[in-house]
This record gives sequence, C-alpha cells and structure tokens, in this order.
Amino acid sequence: MKWRLIVDKKPNNAYMNMAIDKMLLENSNMPILRIYSWEPSAVSIGRFQSIHDEVNTEFCKKNTIDIVRRITGGGAVFHDKEITYSVIIPEKNDFFDSDLHKSYSAICNCIIIGLSKLGLKATYAPINDILVNGKKISGCAQTRANKKILQHGTLILDLDLYKMFTA
Repeated sequence: MKWRLIVDKKPNNAYMNMAIDKMLLENSNMPILRIYSWEPSAVSIGRFQSIHDEVNTEFCKKNTIDIVRRITGGGAVFHDKEITYSVIIPEKNDFFDSDLHKSYSAICNCIIIGLSKLGLKATYAPINDILVNGKKISGCAQTRANKKILQHGTLILDLDLYKMFTA
C-alpha cells in the first residue's frame, strides 16, 4: 500500500489547517501522513467541547490567537511552537488495527520510533499521549468517517505556559 506524504512548507492559519484535513479525510483514496504548523498560534477544541467553557476568547482575540473546532474529539489544544501531524487511513488496512485503542497505540508507536531516531527515549501513555522523561510532549485525537481513521497529533517543540493556560 502506497502512502502520500504532505509536508506543508509554510504555516497555515487554524481554519485552513482544519479545512485541509477535513478535505483529505473526505476525498483521499490512499493513506496520508500530513505534517504542518500554525500561524498565528491557535486553540483547537475537540468536536464535543464548548468554546465558552474551554477557551478565554477575549485573551485569544487580544493576542491574535485563532480559535477553531477540530473534527476529532479530545480536549482543547494550544498550538504554538510545535509540529502537528494528521494520519488518514482506511479503517481496514495493513498497518493499524481498526480498534480505537489499538490504532492510537500503533500510530503513537510509529511516532516513538521516529523520535528514537532523533535520540529521544519516548514512551506511550494510553489512551493518546507520548511522554519523554515522564513529561507529555504529544497528544492526539481521532475521528472515524467515510470508513477512514483521521488522527491528529502534536509534537511540542517549546511551550509558553502562560499563553497556553491563559488561552
């Protein structure tokens, strides 16, 4: 099975990033790995969350931080200094089990293998986190549609804790 690799050469705003992933989910005929970043910074909220309960909209507006809803579940995520990936693959495939927990584990373990090639000793923390030295550096969320799996995930490169917890 051939894969398509998409590496965005420049950051997109939150709305474009989520629109691209949705379009790929709806229209792809082959497995895809997309790697991208965000500009400006953004807060994405899971599809079942309330913006007003999760996001300080006034702070975001004053600090030019986009707010967008993901089509995947999970909690609110602050996107700033990170690499984001999306994996889109048919539910029935040669690589990942269609079971939710097993697919999270398998996809995260692929990320862990990549991190090991960079000299980082990462571990998987169920249901959807990757840790280095006991600290979370990655979280992910999934959705299922059109008999496909879409998993979004982040790899934190640096973190502004004040901005993250205030936004």
